[in-house]
Amino acid sequence: MISAQALPFTLLIVLVEFTVGGLWVLWASHIRGESAASFVKFGAGMVAVMAVLTFWLAAKLTVGDKVDGYPLDPSYMPEARVALALVALLSLPYAVLTIRESRIPSLLAGGSASLVGLVAVALLAQVFALPTWGYAGTLLAFVVGGLVVGAVSMGMVLGHWYLVTPRLPERPLREMTFFLLLAMGVQALLIIPALALPRDTIANAVDTPILENPFFWMRVGGGLAFPMLLAWMAYDSSGVRAMQSATGLLYIAMALVLSGEVLAKGLLFVSAVPN
Repeated sequence: MISAQALPFTLLIVLVEFTVGGLWVLWASHIRGESAASFVKFGAGMVAVMAVLTFWLAAKLTVGDKVDGYPLDPSYMPEARVALALVALLSLPYAVLTIRESRIPSLLAGGSASLVGLVAVALLAQVFALPTWGYAGTLLAFVVGGLVVGAVSMGMVLGHWYLVTPRLPERPLREMTFFLLLAMGVQALLIIPALALPRDTIANAVDTPILENPFFWMRVGGGLAFPMLLAWMAYDSSGVRAMQSATGLLYIAMALVLSGEVLAKGLLFVSAVPN
């Protein structure tokens, strides 16, 4: 089972992954300079909107000492809110400067927002790390989760540019889908130590081992293994310039990845396994 009381916290973590991870992937693509300028502009605007929504949720959410038996460390939440506010504030000039095509200033703004985003993720990991096997595991799960969500969402958006302008070089989409595959591979590997290392028992959780929890296998199969297959197919399709197929595959992969992240973070609150 997944804790209903923890759903707002689950949503917060997934929104942070979507916002900060999308920012990281977009900024890397912006630095490379091979993606369509209009894609970078649209992506920067999307990140700015998501950053504002993410901060709004973080500001509204009340964080106590525990949620449905899962211990929290609320002492880090004020700093996390400040960091998320700075991400929102810095993402706005990044979007404006990108639209104005001021490359160096926009890259500086995007880089600053990306760095503050990493700080926000690090602080948020402190809030939720108490019962897990360690802070490092929670931080890695959040960072890699952000990279996966960012790569699949920005890859799906980028695919649409090829549908409008078929002559665009295929390299940016292939690089993004290949990076998505790497990030998902790391995410899969991180599950092994998360399951093997000792962790606390959550007080109000159903006493079912995580390997017997059907939601865990839904997360692994539907939220990780199948999207990896789709990402590989999208990578292969983009190599032969079947961009419509690649974009369609990334659509499905994005839906599954987001569902998988919701399941993963929901499972965190009943098992203390960062995955």
